[in-house]
Parts: sequence; structure tokens; C-alpha cells
Amino acid sequence: MSAPVRVLVVEDDPVAADAHALYVGRVPGFTAVAAVHTLAEATRVLERTRVDLLLLDLTLPDGSGLRFARGLRAAGHPADVIAVTSARDLAVVRESVSLGVVQYVLKPFAFPTLRDRLLRYAEFRASAGEAVGQDDVDRALAALRAPASAQLPKGLSAPTLDRVAALLRTAPEGLTAAGAAGAAGISRITARRYLEHLVDTGRADRSPRYGQVGRPELHYRWLAAEAGSVSKV
Repeated sequence: MSAPVRVLVVEDDPVAADAHALYVGRVPGFTAVAAVHTLAEATRVLERTRVDLLLLDLTLPDGSGLRFARGLRAAGHPADVIAVTSARDLAVVRESVSLGVVQYVLKPFAFPTLRDRLLRYAEFRASAGEAVGQDDVDRALAALRAPASAQLPKGLSAPTLDRVAALLRTAPEGLTAAGAAGAAGISRITARRYLEHLVDTGRADRSPRYGQVGRPELHYRWLAAEAGSVSKV
């Protein structure tokens, strides 16, 4: 068997760093060699151990992740980089591409998102030999491209899903379907469909809560905190 891809997690939030390292360890063929919180710590790890891939936040206490990636390239370091960030500026995305960043993962995300990116990276990394023609080159590069966004279930829209997800993220005690409906300006039945979709995709969980009378009411809670999906400005 080939050696696992050795991943260094660079993330300033300790909870997120530990969660990302845990995620990496759950993907076959990958191992997290360390989880560090600053670029200085990352530099020390890179000096003393082999690292194949950095899971790199772009905003660290002691500098820019992109500037750090540029320095790695200038020094000829062979490690690849997957950017993990809440930065949504497309200019930052373009700069990342120019520096050879192989994937760009937006926070907050659930485990399946990172697993998909890592497996695609592994497929790209496994490409070997000489291309016979353009098709071979295209196939190798296509391995890095994420699939088109999964089709939402019929009747659900992306803007409303984003609105419900944002409401749930900012509700530490969770929300009922009625609470989400009132805050989002949609019907209770519609709100429940979106909340259930978030549960099905691993971004929320649900649990019954019993009141004084009647049947228990389902409360939905965002899972990003446990998953390390912590947004940063």
C-alpha cells in the first residue's frame, strides 16, 4: 500500500483545528501530522517533518496564509495547499489559484465537503505517467474540480436554504420549525423541510423536547461548532 498523504492543519481556532485534523484522519489514505495555530508553528513543523498537503486557513494571527503559500512556492517546497477560509472575495480565490492552491473550501462546512476535496486531491495526486493526448491531461485536472452543486430536493431553493441555515447558526439553543418559520417569513411546513434537509446533509441535528401538554416538539440545532466549522471575519 502507498504511504498516506501527510497533512498539516494550520488553523488559529483550536476547536476548528482539532476538528479538521479529526476529519483528515477519517478519510482513507490521509493522516494529520499536526494541527497548529500560527504560521510560525507551521514553519517549525515543515522544517522537521515531511508534509505533503497543508490545510491552510488564510487569516492567521501572525500573517496571511496566502503570503505564506507564496513563500513556500518561492522556496521550492513541494507541499500542496488546500485553502480553508471564510473569505468569499473572488479576487482572493484568483490569487489562490495563481499560487497553485489546489482546492478552496469555504467555512462553514461539514465533513462530507472536506472528504470530497481530499479524495479528489488523492485522485489527482495518483495521476502518473505520460499523457497520450489532451484527454489524459483533461482527466487529470478534472479530478481536482468539485462536482456541480448537488441538486436541491424539489421545492427547495438555495437562497431560502441559506437564510434558514444562517438563522440556525445564530441560535445557540436551536430552533423549532415554528421559530424558523417566523424568523424566515415562510410557513412552518416549509421551514421543517429546510431544517430536515440540513439534518440529512449533516449540518444540523434534531431532538424532541417535551412541554407540559401535547406531543414533543422537534428542536433543530446547528452542528458547525462541534464540526469545527467556525466562521471568521
